[in-house]
Amino acid sequence: MASYHGFELLRERSIAELQTEARLFRHMKTGAELLSLTNDDENKVFGIVFRTPPEDSTGVAHILEHSVLCGSRKYPVKEPFVELMKGSLKTFLNAFTYPDKTCYPVASQNIQDFYNLIDVYLDAVFYPRISSHIFQQEGWHFELESPGGQLSYKGVVFSEMKGVYSSPDSILAEKSQQSLFPDVTYGLDSGGDPKVIPTLTYEAFKSFHETYYHPSNARIFFYGNDDPERRLQLIEGYLNDFEPKVINSIIPLQSKFKDPKRIEHCFASSRSDSERKDGDSKGMVTLNWLLTDVMDTELNLSFQVLEYILLGMPGSPLRKALIDSGLGEDLAGVGLESELRQLFFSAGLKGIDIKNAERVESLILQTLAALVKEGIDPSTVEAAVNTIEFRLRENNTGSFPRGIALMLRALTTWLHGADPLQPLSFEESLNALKTHLASSRSLFENMIESYFLQNPHRTTLVLMPDPELLTRDEAAERETLDGVRNGKGLSELQSIVENTQDLRRMQSTPDSPEALASIPSLKIGDLEKRNKIIPLVCMENSGINILYHDIFTSGIAYLDVTFDLHLLPQKYLPFVPLFSRALLEMGTEREDYVKLAQRISRKTGGIHPELFTSAIRDRQEGLTRLVLRSKSMLDQTGEMLDILKDVLLEAKLDNRERFRQIVMEEKARQEQKLVPAGHQVVGLRLRSHFSEADWAAEQMGGVSYVFFLRELARLADDDWHSVLAALESIRKILVNRGAIVANITVEEKHRASIESQLIGILDSIHFELPHRVSWAPEYPPECEGMIIPAQVNYVGKGANLYGLGYRFHGSALVIAGYLRNTWLWEKVRVQGGAYGASCGFDRQSGALSFVSYRDPNLISTLESYDKCSEFLRKAPLSDNELTKAIIGTIGNVDSYLLPDAKGYISMMRYLTADTDESRQQMREEILGTTISDFRAFADVLEEIKDKGIVKILGSQNAVAGACSNRQDWLTLVDLF
Repeated sequence: MASYHGFELLRERSIAELQTEARLFRHMKTGAELLSLTNDDENKVFGIVFRTPPEDSTGVAHILEHSVLCGSRKYPVKEPFVELMKGSLKTFLNAFTYPDKTCYPVASQNIQDFYNLIDVYLDAVFYPRISSHIFQQEGWHFELESPGGQLSYKGVVFSEMKGVYSSPDSILAEKSQQSLFPDVTYGLDSGGDPKVIPTLTYEAFKSFHETYYHPSNARIFFYGNDDPERRLQLIEGYLNDFEPKVINSIIPLQSKFKDPKRIEHCFASSRSDSERKDGDSKGMVTLNWLLTDVMDTELNLSFQVLEYILLGMPGSPLRKALIDSGLGEDLAGVGLESELRQLFFSAGLKGIDIKNAERVESLILQTLAALVKEGIDPSTVEAAVNTIEFRLRENNTGSFPRGIALMLRALTTWLHGADPLQPLSFEESLNALKTHLASSRSLFENMIESYFLQNPHRTTLVLMPDPELLTRDEAAERETLDGVRNGKGLSELQSIVENTQDLRRMQSTPDSPEALASIPSLKIGDLEKRNKIIPLVCMENSGINILYHDIFTSGIAYLDVTFDLHLLPQKYLPFVPLFSRALLEMGTEREDYVKLAQRISRKTGGIHPELFTSAIRDRQEGLTRLVLRSKSMLDQTGEMLDILKDVLLEAKLDNRERFRQIVMEEKARQEQKLVPAGHQVVGLRLRSHFSEADWAAEQMGGVSYVFFLRELARLADDDWHSVLAALESIRKILVNRGAIVANITVEEKHRASIESQLIGILDSIHFELPHRVSWAPEYPPECEGMIIPAQVNYVGKGANLYGLGYRFHGSALVIAGYLRNTWLWEKVRVQGGAYGASCGFDRQSGALSFVSYRDPNLISTLESYDKCSEFLRKAPLSDNELTKAIIGTIGNVDSYLLPDAKGYISMMRYLTADTDESRQQMREEILGTTISDFRAFADVLEEIKDKGIVKILGSQNAVAGACSNRQDWLTLVDLF
């Protein structure tokens, strides 16, 4: 057999549906497998994956994922990962821990940058400097200031997982999975249970790396337009240093249950049932089924279609039955989980009264039985098949690189010893499915009967609110720590103090210039001097403003129709997200919402609403738009436009019960995101003080929106007439041809046809000159402590720099990124133990905001923000550090965009007057940033110490503790 740089070719295939040449290799010495996908995608991807099944819930795989990126043989700096974040053109740079594998993917459009990233990652995984201090920093350690002080736990993963365990949705997903896999690795928490993490020893941590991080246990992946031969050469240079090794990392199959099981678990809520008020946490329930081996790709695809049939549309039968029941507020469960060794399915309700859990269980089983007996509506099946096929052909992964998505798809079989090309070549499985459907119209009914109704491997998980759980957990942790402390003598306590000091010394000691110079980096001269221009043509036809982008779209038409929210009185703003859903989810005069949802899925690639808000430089009034985003194959654009016409002109808004369902779903979703997305909540609440656009966004998606939804849930019952009147008024005002901007992204040869059809549809909409309304924002208190049942905090501080006299210069973006990757990373994350911290600057509004993520601290984080100005004045900013900061900023400016995103972003730049000329000036200012710009910006940040406002999201004890010595500093807001 021929040798290719130490590899043997196992198989090769041309995957026409991906326009990709695929070759699978095995390294002849070590047995490592390498999948090489070659195509014309300039967003190149590399990934190395190890099968890493944990034997406990200490989070060892997760902690190791963090730790191997903290310095290696060739790159002996504290965190090469951060150095790459500072100075790379990467389009992706991260790592993932799954229940059975750990993945290290990177992506870049620049070939030299791509090779640099690969080399750093390969050296990191095979030759990491995982010292005990790194284990303590990323995992856990005891922290003690003095022998007489209070002992505490610290560690990045420890804080991260405390945040995860503060989210009821995360607990539900984890416990649902574990309930089905009690005997294998999937029954453990690979991320780490905060109660178990402190039992992990450094020796076990080291042993885990020695066992699993070896080429014989590796799968290596390449994708894109780089040289396929060079790929093999790069990898051979690393693998050849290793000898083959037998590694037992096989994931066994979970044996089947003989009978269903019921499991109860608790999550932290805010107050007892006797004190409950609208908005408090209620219970959740899921039914979970273990299905089948993941290896059968046709069956896997069939389950994806079945999931969409059952849950994917507003009118899907299982979704509809659950929502119509009134037993809960929104769906619960992950649906189909298809990335583990065995597929499983999970569905249920959140926001339930716990005593109704059995009723939900019965309802799900009865609904499935009825589908088997009465049959599934053929239109629903057609809609599901069309949607799944469209997704596969479009391969639209948003900002997530397509190559990484394909790597994860290949791993569903590859990780377990089967052919990785099978999941990628979807045409064969899709055709087989269609053939099967043509010969057996009861395919999905039979699947429901076999895999659900007759399957005893089922669990019912009931998640119950417990208002005392957080207090008990905090007390138990304190009792454990006090027991540890009391069990140690003075010399042992002094050793912990000295270890705390040693760790901080290590964390605060800068890398040497020689070590930093080892990190491969581009030069300023390697960067493009000009921005990439997205093609744009502006026209006006029949009173409609139309923007057009001549971009290759693989036979798909993308259409955005935007509506100006500044025509609305401000009292209607919180209604807009619900109004936008109502257009698509309440039916029309001729179709109920079930038939409408089927039609959208049968005839298009999807239609969904999106809100876009942005300040406009030097203008008080911001851009606030509702966008209906739609896409279809070119031969279906007529049907897509007909649907848009129907929902705009004939949407039936007067179905009170259906609208109330939408309100309750929205309320549940917004409340549940407060913990996992707390950094976004805090950031938006901060920025709402600094621009009208962000204030509007907060009304439509922040804390204010949560309070509005709770009140609206009452009004939908008690004063439906006023709610309906608001919806009708919004439609009358917004659906006005004179205020619509349409955006088309497609190749030039298809433009005229789509444009003429669009004009024909929009001509039926009434026209009047738009009258824009002035708003008078009412702001919340400037400094707020928002209370949630969580074990971690989200801490924000910010100010409007333009209001403080600053005028924008591109260097501000460089400096904000530098602060994020140096001072804030070191002080808030590394030393403080938070999962992350950011410094964001909005060049349109002038808002600068600091926000931490899953943070065990509060006051010390604010102090770190306040010391940013001092840091900028004194930071020993070398030419190399400045260059990296500039390169990293250009990488963000030049982010990789898929065709639909190009058209959408170009439209928003046009609407916000963000011209190509102003963006080019910004780029030149970024490229020309100097050390003096950093020093000058310190004076700007200095004012934030005294004039900035503060927003904190955290537990009652944390927020109260912050206020203990500073009365009237924070206005307390209980969010539950």
